Amino acid sequence: MLTQSNWGFAAVVAGLVWSASALAQPAPTTSAFSPGEQAQYRVKYFGVTAGTAQVTVGAPMKQWGVDVWPIVAVARSEALIGVWPIKDKFVSYWQADTQRVAGSELHADENGKRRRQRIQISPDGKSAHVVKQREGETPRESTAELTEGTLDVTGATFALRNQTLVVGGEYAFPVFTGSKSFTMRAKVESRETLETELGEQEVFKTRVQAEFGGNLNTKRDMVVYFTADSRHVLVRVEADLVLGTVVAEITDYQPGRAVAVARAEGGGG
Repeated sequence: MLTQSNWGFAAVVAGLVWSASALAQPAPTTSAFSPGEQAQYRVKYFGVTAGTAQVTVGAPMKQWGVDVWPIVAVARSEALIGVWPIKDKFVSYWQADTQRVAGSELHADENGKRRRQRIQISPDGKSAHVVKQREGETPRESTAELTEGTLDVTGATFALRNQTLVVGGEYAFPVFTGSKSFTMRAKVESRETLETELGEQEVFKTRVQAEFGGNLNTKRDMVVYFTADSRHVLVRVEADLVLGTVVAEITDYQPGRAVAVARAEGGGG
């Protein structure tokens, strides 16, 4: 059975479909992605299609007074026996000029139970204001201290896409989920050919270490495949969780429009 905790990984997959400041790498002047980009994925649990995930880079907007690109990830379960009805929406507010995030919002509807979470990161990047609320309950607010440059999983994934990926390259990124902070580590193991629904793709096979906790903990490192072209599109994720194996495969991709990214003073680490 696909549980709430296990399907939660599908939303993580959508986000994976890590902060450059951790390695003191400069922000790029062009972006691997841009507003208008959209990718769709099929999510399988124990080899059976369990749902879909869609990731869209939205039009530029302002959030909390900051210029951002909203990266919207939506995960839905299929109408299958043993799969709870789920529709989760996660929005990461990406700051293209600094390669950071201003915060995020989660709207979860899982087995008829709704909950929300909002994270607003301070302008200096050293703290986060978190608001959590379950349907019918009073909102719970808290503040967490952060390592400067901390991202959410979605923002960290897109920051990685903007890096120069090379075989043997290692990357480390501070991540905050709203409940837990950890360092996500990625290493590009090889360049190979992968057959996908978009055709044969040259990809970077990347091994990723994360510490989600609970039933989302992985038995071993996740394996993530990015295209070897300048877009570094995520085309496949493989993860062995405590409660089973989850695989996400890309089924459709639409690029965004070409843009130049102006680097903010002191931004991007």
